[in-house]
Amino acid sequence: MCGICGIVTRDARPEPPVLERTARRMLRHMAHRGPDGSTLALCTGMAMAANRLAIRGVDEAQPPLIEHPNGIVIACNGEIDNHRELRRFLAQCGHEVPFSTDVAVIAPLYLEKGLAFVEHLQGAFALALWDAPRQRLVLARDRAGERHLYYRATSRTVLFASELAALTEATGGAAPLDRTALAHFLQSGYCPAPQSLLAGHRKLCPGEMAVFEPGGIRHRRYWQFPQRPATAITPPPRSFDHVLREAVHRQSEVDVPFGVLLSGGLDSALIAAVARSLRPGVTLPAYCIRFAEASFDEGRDAERIARRLGCPFVPVTVAADDIPATLRQLVRSTGEALADPAWLPLAHVAQRAARDVRVLLAGEGADELFGGYPAYLGVQWAGRYARLPAGLRGVLQRVIERLPPSDRKVTLSFLLKRFVMGQGLDGLARHRLWSAHTAPEWLRRLGVEPPTWAEEDGAARPLLDAVQHHDFAHALPEALLAKADRGGMLHGVEIRAPYLDPPVIEFAATLPGQARVRGLTTKVFLKDYARRYLPRAVTHRRKRGLSVPLSAWLHGPLRDWAQSRLSCSALAEVGLSNRATLELLEEHGARKADHARTLWILLVLSEWLEWRAGITGDRKPQAAPQRSVATAAMARQESGMEADRGTRNVDASSPAGCQPPVLSITDPVSPPCI
Repeated sequence: MCGICGIVTRDARPEPPVLERTARRMLRHMAHRGPDGSTLALCTGMAMAANRLAIRGVDEAQPPLIEHPNGIVIACNGEIDNHRELRRFLAQCGHEVPFSTDVAVIAPLYLEKGLAFVEHLQGAFALALWDAPRQRLVLARDRAGERHLYYRATSRTVLFASELAALTEATGGAAPLDRTALAHFLQSGYCPAPQSLLAGHRKLCPGEMAVFEPGGIRHRRYWQFPQRPATAITPPPRSFDHVLREAVHRQSEVDVPFGVLLSGGLDSALIAAVARSLRPGVTLPAYCIRFAEASFDEGRDAERIARRLGCPFVPVTVAADDIPATLRQLVRSTGEALADPAWLPLAHVAQRAARDVRVLLAGEGADELFGGYPAYLGVQWAGRYARLPAGLRGVLQRVIERLPPSDRKVTLSFLLKRFVMGQGLDGLARHRLWSAHTAPEWLRRLGVEPPTWAEEDGAARPLLDAVQHHDFAHALPEALLAKADRGGMLHGVEIRAPYLDPPVIEFAATLPGQARVRGLTTKVFLKDYARRYLPRAVTHRRKRGLSVPLSAWLHGPLRDWAQSRLSCSALAEVGLSNRATLELLEEHGARKADHARTLWILLVLSEWLEWRAGITGDRKPQAAPQRSVATAAMARQESGMEADRGTRNVDASSPAGCQPPVLSITDPVSPPCI
C-alpha cells in the first residue's frame, strides 16, 4: 500500500520545477500513507510520485514507482498478488524483471500485452502508467474497487492522486459543488463513482481504465461482474475450500506482522480460522471494536472466537466523546465526505493495531457476494407480501409505522419499517429506497430533489442478482472499502479483503439464489461451508454487522455537538434548509423518529464543508482538535519531506523521454515500531 499522485501536461508553460513542486505538495498530504519512503520521477511534461508502506520486500529501499528502460513509468498503490506467476510468464517472453517488488512486473506486462495488461493483474490496486514514447497516461482501478484513484482532467492536463485532499493540493479545491453528487451523498452517505462532491474531481470506477492520449480521453471497463449461469446448481462446500484458502494464503504472504479484524460474526471469524489453519506458527492478533452499549458490542463473542483460534485478543473501546475529533481528523486528512459511522471506530482500531502489525485481514465483501444482508430477505419476501389483499397490507403498514423507534441495534421494528416502504416501486428501486439513509420526503424538505440512478440491467437478471450486483458495484467500493482504506491508511495499516480475491468472486457468481438466501436464512452456502472451521453457534449467529450507537449518542452526549454543527451556516450556504435540519434533530431528540443516519450525513457534510472552506480561503477554518501521537508523528514526517528529496531528474531529450536513473531514488524514513 502507498499513496500515488502525479501530473501530465501538454502545456509548455509548467517547467519541470513547477511540476515537481505540484507533485510534492500532493505527496506531502498523503504522508500518512507511506511511512517507509517516497520518490518522484520527473521529465518534460510529467511528474509522478509515490510514498511507501512496506509490506513485501521490506529489506529493499524500493517505493512502488518503477521506471523501465523503454520509457514506461509505473506508480501503483496496492499489491499485485499474482506477481510470481507473471514473472514466470514474462521470463518466457524474454522480459527481464530486475526488481523483486511486485510492481516491477507491470511495465513489461504492458509492453507484452498493451492496454490488455490490466486484465492479467490480480490484487487490490490503483495504478498510473506513463508511456513516454506514445505520450499516453493510463489510470486503472482494481475489479472490486478496493483501492481508489481521483483525477481531474482538462484538454491538456491530467492530475491524479490516491486521496481527494491530496488532489486539491494541486487544484486548489476551488471547484463548485457537484449538485448531483450532493444529492446522492445526502441519500446514501457516499458519492457513487465516478462522482465526488467537487465538480470535475472524479474517481475511477471499479474495474475501469482511463487512457489519456494526445487524441483525447478513453474510458473502458476491463472487467464486469461475472454473469450467473441460468441453470446454476449448488456446488458442494468442499469445492470452495481450495479457493478461499488460496485467497487467504496470497493475501497473508507478507514480510511484516499481520492480524485480523474480528467481530463476533461469521465473515471475519471464517477468515481468521482459515488464516490460523494456513499459518499455525504465526502470531495472529485479533483486533475487535467494542462499545459500552450492550446491543452494539460484540466483544464477548469475538473474544470467545479468538480464544478458540489461539489468537491474542486486542479490544478497542470507542466512546461518544471520541467522535468529534476523529471525524475532523479523518475529513481533514483525506478530504472524504463519507457518512458510514463505522469509519470512525475503524480508524481507532487501526491506530491501535499499528503498534503491532501493518496488515489486517477483514471480512468485507462476503455479504454482497454470498447474500448476507437482511434486505436480501426482503427481496425474497416482497413478492409474497404484494400478493396479500390491499386492505390487509394497509392495516399491517399502519401498525408497523406506529412501532416506536429504538436506540438498539438493527431491531425488528427497524427492519419491518424498511420492508413496508416503497411497495409500489420496482424491485431495484425499492432496494435503493430500503438502503437509503435519507427518505425522499426528507430530501425534499431539505431542499434537494432525490437523485436518479443510471440505468442498470436489473430487468435482465433475477431480482436477488440485481440487488446484490448493485451493492457490489456501488456501496461496497465507495462506502465500505473506502472506509477501510481511509481509516486504515490514516495510521499506516493496510486492510485486505480475501473475499474479494478474483477466484472467490468468480466462485460466488456460480451460486444459485437458493444457495444464497433461502426462507429466513442468509448466506446459506457460506454458512454450510464455514462449519468446516467454526461451530454452528458462530456460523448461524444472527447478522449484526459493525454499527455505531449513533441514535443514543445523538440523544445524549453528542446532542450539543450536533446542535452546534447543524446550526452553522455551511449547510445553508449550499442550499440546504436550516429549518428542516433542526427539525430532524428535534424529532430525533423527542424520540418521535430515528433520524440518526440522516443527521450523521449532515454532520459529516458540515465538517467537510468546513474543510473545503479552509482550503479555498472562503472561511477561516475552526481550530483543529488536539492531535493524537500518530497524527503528530505524521506531521513530523511531513515536515521532514520539505527537505530536498532524491528526485529522479530524467533526460527528456532521450528517445524514450524518460529513462531510469543510475542512483537510488528512495527516501527512507524510520519505520514505525512494530
